[in-house]
Amino acid sequence: SKQYLQTHTIPDASPADIYSVATTPKHLITASGSSSLHIYSTSPTNDENNPYPLIQTLENAHKLGAHHIAVSANGKTAASAGFGGELKIWSCNDEDDTSPWSARGSILDSAENSAAKNAGEIWSIALSEDGQFLAATTFDGRINVWDLNTLTSSEPATKLREYETKGSFGMSVALSSDGEFTASGHANGAVYLFNNTTGRLAHSLQGLVKPVRTVAFSPASKFLAAGGDAKVIALYDVKNGEQVANLTGSQSWVMSLDWSDSGENLLSGAYDGKAKVWSVERRECVATQTESDKTLWAVKWLPKTPMTRNETFVTVGANRSISFYREASGG
Repeated sequence: SKQYLQTHTIPDASPADIYSVATTPKHLITASGSSSLHIYSTSPTNDENNPYPLIQTLENAHKLGAHHIAVSANGKTAASAGFGGELKIWSCNDEDDTSPWSARGSILDSAENSAAKNAGEIWSIALSEDGQFLAATTFDGRINVWDLNTLTSSEPATKLREYETKGSFGMSVALSSDGEFTASGHANGAVYLFNNTTGRLAHSLQGLVKPVRTVAFSPASKFLAAGGDAKVIALYDVKNGEQVANLTGSQSWVMSLDWSDSGENLLSGAYDGKAKVWSVERRECVATQTESDKTLWAVKWLPKTPMTRNETFVTVGANRSISFYREASGG
């Protein structure tokens, strides 16, 4: 098994539950029930008391708060989804140390103009590695994919795909790192894999009969992990759609999943406040961290950089704090 040590906690980081966290090579961004998005620096610092300083607050980003934040792997683009149904895009200027992130535009679904406004409401979001494509699920089971290269402050982004499913609430979405696949998890337990090139359903993945709250592609896009109220984490082979493993041992709903950079470990956060690290090769849990019994809404690895020796992950949730755990070096 592995040892992870809690190295730092930022208490009361938000006046409300922190629902989502995104990490870039330099920054950590949180979305919460408050109207602001918070950006912390994850660059190495000698300040042991404040290793992850708050460097920017995006005020009034979402009037009613935000439930999801996603970033592109290159760290240049972020998207945030708010409880008011709005979906906003942000850009990072690395040269600017004081306020690197700025608003780039909004994506409004056509449902804005129809009577069925709520039918189009956005839930989960994902960005491609280069930030060009944005995928989002809706309450009525659709998955939309937009081309952000077409987005300007005055022009809306072009919608490239609209995948239809059986109408069950789309609770989670992911884009493969190569951009080839979109995966979605739904309230009825369905998990779908869509081929973005052909625009068709590639696989309907079986095995989870309860709400699927999180889906995540492995770094090389070989596997898809899915988790939720069934309390198991299912691993699927992306190429053939077959289930290759069931990771069991979570006592509670799985709220969030994230793969380590190497693809060797999978991180999970659960409704009971437990974060677990799973060995993909051994198909078992190798570490459990209990911060509190309050729900962990989201968990994420910090990206490996030349400066980091040990893997670090971060947890956020109902206790409104941000906690960091680092692998203990030994053996």
